[in-house]
Amino acid sequence: MSQDYNNPAFKKLLQKLQEESWQLELLISGFAIFGLFTAFPQINITAKAAQNDEKLYFWIVLMVVLVSCAILIFNLMLHVVLRGLWIGALGLRYVSGDIDYEELNYSQKFTSYLRKKVGSFDKYIAKLENYCSIIFAISFMLIFYVLAFTFTIIVLVIIVKLFLENETKIISNDTLSHWIGVPLVVFIVLGMFMTFFDFLTLGWLKKKKWLSKIYFPVYWVFSKITLSFLYRPLVYNFLDNKFGRRISMALVPIYILILVGTSLSYKTSNYFNGDLSSNSIIASNSNYESMLGEDDFIEDVAIDSKVITNNHLKVFMVLYDDFDDYVFSFNKGLEPEKDIRGLDSDIIIMNTISWKKRDSLRKAYMKTLNEVFTVRIDSIDYNSEFIVSKSQKKQKGFETYVSLKNLEEGKHLLKVLRKRIRKKDTQRVRYATIPFWYFPN
Repeated sequence: MSQDYNNPAFKKLLQKLQEESWQLELLISGFAIFGLFTAFPQINITAKAAQNDEKLYFWIVLMVVLVSCAILIFNLMLHVVLRGLWIGALGLRYVSGDIDYEELNYSQKFTSYLRKKVGSFDKYIAKLENYCSIIFAISFMLIFYVLAFTFTIIVLVIIVKLFLENETKIISNDTLSHWIGVPLVVFIVLGMFMTFFDFLTLGWLKKKKWLSKIYFPVYWVFSKITLSFLYRPLVYNFLDNKFGRRISMALVPIYILILVGTSLSYKTSNYFNGDLSSNSIIASNSNYESMLGEDDFIEDVAIDSKVITNNHLKVFMVLYDDFDDYVFSFNKGLEPEKDIRGLDSDIIIMNTISWKKRDSLRKAYMKTLNEVFTVRIDSIDYNSEFIVSKSQKKQKGFETYVSLKNLEEGKHLLKVLRKRIRKKDTQRVRYATIPFWYFPN
């Protein structure tokens, strides 16, 4: 079939498919919108959880998926509305035919104006058909643009990590590593701006003879990085059509307006707006498990609720990547030869650590952790034995219980303190502060 694209029969088949494609468009749009609306809240919750747990790579992937979903939802809903209008116009044409300006019996001035501005009803239907087809096609092309931007950033990060970051670079010689890494970073950054400029100007760099020779190597490299070879025919088919170019450029300011509109919020105070972290005068919902909504997650440390009626207090700390560093700074023997934090495969080729040794290392880890972190209520330190656990939101972390038998009724301030070594001195710094009220039953 790939060799028959010039065959008249194949072109006739394409023409027939074009005329009937609106049915497939509506079918795909309907299923896609339903699926996207169902998946979007769950993806959003997962993205918030990944951000709160500082899972950077997972959060980036989810944000790309979220942006792609948002673009598809907006474009496909716009497509369905316009396609519905098109179907309604077809039905009206069947009943009423074309616009009869004489039947309207308007004055000559208005009749001439409407003939010029409104024109034929068939022209209106044809214009709606063009809008629908282009918006449907560009919806999926925009996803490739999002992926292209993401892949470019990923390549830039990989170059920095492999050649410029001391902890992860593959070449031990600093001079050689910089001589390779810096030019690559400069090339990617300049190439990214050149490609974006060429995209905004609809191929201006390709039109200038001497600039096109300089730009061609950049274009070739970025076509591989952005996977543009997969959707390049779609792009150039848009660019060679004036109507397609107009629609493509019109959508850009619309997206910007939507982005600005969603960022607007009403400010009620000069001092207390936005997300506020808990302290002696502020209580953030993210520090009370009973106040967490469906898409809310614990931030750093949480207790059961603002008002404690039991004679004990549960304290939960979310496990972040930094916790290993906190422990290693006070127990160098726990620091492994290979740090597996971050992205890693769950496939184990050979387990080099016995279960007995692993268990002893975990106990030593928890012993050091309990020395690093201290629970304090008001000005009194409490003995705490943190153990590994999970919160009601399935966040992995550490929890302990503190006795409140000797605590007076009223407002109190819970503090979680962390030891750190700064200039060979051991200091205690505030890790979290949470206000609560104690009124026992």
